[in-house]
Amino acid sequence: MEAVKPVNFITVLSIDGGGVRGIIPGVILAYLESQLQEIDGEDARIADYFDVIAGTSTGGLITTMLATPNRKANNRPLFAAKEIVPFYLQNLPNIFPQQSGIFAPLISTTKALTGSKYNGEYLHKLIRNMTQDTLLSQTLTNVVIPSFDVQKLQPTIFSSYQIEAEPALDVLLSDICIATSAAPTYLPAHYFEKKDEHGNVIKEYNLIDGGVAANNPSMVAIREVTKHIIRKPDGSGDNGIGYDRFIVISLGTGSNKSERKYNAKMVAKWGALTWLFNNGSTPILDCFNEASNDMVDYHNAVLFTALQSQDNYLRIQDDTLQGELASVDISTKENLNNLVKVGEQLLKKKFTRVNLDTGIYEIVPYKGTIEEELKRFANLLSEIRKCKKSNPQNGK
Repeated sequence: MEAVKPVNFITVLSIDGGGVRGIIPGVILAYLESQLQEIDGEDARIADYFDVIAGTSTGGLITTMLATPNRKANNRPLFAAKEIVPFYLQNLPNIFPQQSGIFAPLISTTKALTGSKYNGEYLHKLIRNMTQDTLLSQTLTNVVIPSFDVQKLQPTIFSSYQIEAEPALDVLLSDICIATSAAPTYLPAHYFEKKDEHGNVIKEYNLIDGGVAANNPSMVAIREVTKHIIRKPDGSGDNGIGYDRFIVISLGTGSNKSERKYNAKMVAKWGALTWLFNNGSTPILDCFNEASNDMVDYHNAVLFTALQSQDNYLRIQDDTLQGELASVDISTKENLNNLVKVGEQLLKKKFTRVNLDTGIYEIVPYKGTIEEELKRFANLLSEIRKCKKSNPQNGK
């Protein structure tokens, strides 16, 4: 197989959903950006190095933070990666306010059974103030953010690549963020409209959390890029479409699968309410999200391996979370600080890859730590960027 030239690589960053656990990819991204800055200078930002950033739910929020232009700072990214974790630590307690006192469990259960656990008002105001009137078309790099339309019962993918073909997708980033974060039972669904220049409604959106469609959005991002290349009017998209052209960093938000929290004898006795609410968690969502994450990772791992490009695919996930750490909404100071520690410890762990026969993550003997893999990817990303800047006509 002929080697792909660096200028022809397509770089993808993908960030899973996971509520407060978004702190974990926040730690990883801060480290990656620091490595890029060591190579290319302090002004280097994540959005400079990726052709597309994809994110679902909390990952969609991080995507927006990294790709939204700051009009007060020469249209550089609104956030540096190192600012993500402090932003989360400051705001999560207000996004997911915790009940206290002896009646707290009863209050939480009542809310879960009668409506959304949280009203979302603080989150919505925060996002609107942050992104203001920025549209999807105005991001600094291409973004892909999934959501799900409950009226049409089908995914709605907000993709920079689709705006030209479907202008109704060019909506406010604030609406996109609110929609992709609207996790059933946790936050209310989001309704908004796209209007034309005369104020006429051209499209209505009735959306919930993107995790319903793609909690791990890496494959969605690859699909969007591939469609875009195929449609190129000059015909250049007819050749060289393959996973060997992709450089993918896929960041998980942690998993509690090692806890083995449920079993068949237990869930066999459950009715609809218990599947929706059990000891502060939502088992049905846990199952859907974990299944989505693993199936996408397994799919990517098989295809990258088949094309002998497995070193171009980096999946970072900690599947050892337990107790409150695995929650999507426990925003106590202790839990949030512990999530920061999880991210920091994850960097020091040996690199693992899914075994294509067993589906189990195993240490790769010839690889070092995740920290070392990120350093390798930082050097690769820097090289690709320099090649594209010197050959702009041959970019993505």
